[in-house]
Amino acid sequence: MKKLLFSLSLGTSIAVLAACGGGDESAENTNEEPETQEEAASGNSDEAASESNGEAAGEEESAGHPEMPEPDLEDVPDVVAEVNGEEITKEEFEQVYTAQFQQAAMQQQMAGEEVDQDQLKEQVVEGMVSQKLLIQEAGNSDISVPEEEVNETIDQLVEQNGLESQDEFFAALEEQGMSEEEVRSQLETELKANKLIAEEAGDIEPTEEELQTMYDEMTSMQEESGEGEVPSFEEVKPQLEDQVKMTKEGEAAQGLVEELREDADVTIHL
Repeated sequence: MKKLLFSLSLGTSIAVLAACGGGDESAENTNEEPETQEEAASGNSDEAASESNGEAAGEEESAGHPEMPEPDLEDVPDVVAEVNGEEITKEEFEQVYTAQFQQAAMQQQMAGEEVDQDQLKEQVVEGMVSQKLLIQEAGNSDISVPEEEVNETIDQLVEQNGLESQDEFFAALEEQGMSEEEVRSQLETELKANKLIAEEAGDIEPTEEELQTMYDEMTSMQEESGEGEVPSFEEVKPQLEDQVKMTKEGEAAQGLVEELREDADVTIHL
């Protein structure tokens, strides 16, 4: 639950990790985990024969579906980075990196390639540094977040985690060592960061021309790949609007992070 809170509550992370060096995988996939396939071999003979058949079946499956590689976390230091005196710990990094590695591994496996883990680690830590800078700036600003906004976010997390109430949510997190006060404080800071990015981005309402351009690019790619019928512009317009807004927010966040990085004291130990 603590890990889910970390990945689901960071409203600034999705667009920002992509825009600020976290890579495309970081932007899209903080919460996705690959599915595993396990099949038990069965037989009607004695136990030894059953085990033998099971091993053979496992080898056959492995040949058709290669095992997912494991993330290399052996050389990750206890403190991965320091940002203006605040640490990004090994535990925090491993949570984000493992999720990104799993997603990247699935994508690379389909392409018959291996994940460049050194490059991915660099992308992830740079994205986390960028996120930390934004959250620090938001915390130092005079931006306010009403309690009702925090409660709305908590309600969303309750639903996303399949829980019944806020009480159940906080009880589960308390078992993992996070008090309600800590959770609320973290969420308030992150909501401030969202508002900070929104202020930096200004008016990001997409124009019809921007939406049409994105639609033309999408339909061209879909037609080339032969992936079925192309939906109409009106059908996908809401999704296009969200995509354009996210892109503009990401660009605004990237510009702000670049400014903050110039005056920041950042040390990366990875």
